Amino acid sequence: MTSDELYTGACNQLAVTITAIVCAYNEARHLPACLHSLLAQTRPPDEILVINNASTDETADVARAIPGVRVVDEPSKGLVVARETARGIARGEVLAYVDADCRAPLRWLEQMEQLMLSSPNLVGVTGPYRFYDWDVSGRILIRLYDILVAPATHAIVHHGLGVGAILYGGNFAVRADALARIGGFDRTIEFHGEDTNLGRRLTAVGRVRMSGRCWVWTSARRYVAMGKRRVFSLYVRNFWSEILRHRPADREHLDVRA
Repeated sequence: MTSDELYTGACNQLAVTITAIVCAYNEARHLPACLHSLLAQTRPPDEILVINNASTDETADVARAIPGVRVVDEPSKGLVVARETARGIARGEVLAYVDADCRAPLRWLEQMEQLMLSSPNLVGVTGPYRFYDWDVSGRILIRLYDILVAPATHAIVHHGLGVGAILYGGNFAVRADALARIGGFDRTIEFHGEDTNLGRRLTAVGRVRMSGRCWVWTSARRYVAMGKRRVFSLYVRNFWSEILRHRPADREHLDVRA
C-alpha cells in the first residue's frame, strides 16, 4: 500500500473539517491569486473565509466576486483583531491561516491535514515561506534560516524547554478547540511578535509541528520596503522578547500595504 493510500484511509477514519482563512487589508492586488490557490487544493477546504479588515480599496468586491468564498467585514483594523474575528465565526475544526499575499501550493492543505492527523497531541502546524518576488541573495538567506536556524531554535524552545515555538505567522493551521482553550488570539498585540505569542501560548496545551512540507509562496515586499537587516532584526528581537518577557519589544510597525 502506498503512502497516499495510507493517508486516504487515515483521513476517511479521522477526517477533520478545515476552514482556510485570509485576513486582508487593502489586498485587492494580491488576494485573487491567494484565493484561487486555495480553491485549487488537492484537499479542498471545507470553507474559505476572507476577513475584509477595514479595507479602503476593492478588497471586499474582489473577494466576493470569487465563487465559494465567504466574506466578512471587520471594521476595526488590525491583523490580530481580524484573526480573532475569523476564529469566532469559522466552522472548521482546524483553522488554516494564510496571508493575502501568499499562494498555497496544490498540496498545502493536504499536507497540513496529514500532519494534524498524525498525533492527538498536535495542536498546530506551520511551515516556511518561499518568495516569488525577491532577489537571489534574499531567497538564499531565508532558505539558510529555514534549514539551519529555525529547526534548531524550535527544537530548543519547544521540545527542549517547553517555553514556546517557531510559528510562521502567515502560514499556520491550528485546532479550533486549542485556540479556545488559550482564549483565542491576544488582541493587545498590534503586529510584531503576534506569531511567537501564539506559539508560546499553544505550547501550554499541546505540540506545534514545524514542517518544510507545508511551505507557501509569499511576497518579499516588507524586506524590499524596509531592508533585509532591519526586518531580520525586528523578527529576532520580538521573538526573544515574547519568549523571555511575554511581550513584544516593538509596538509600532510600518504597514507596507498602505
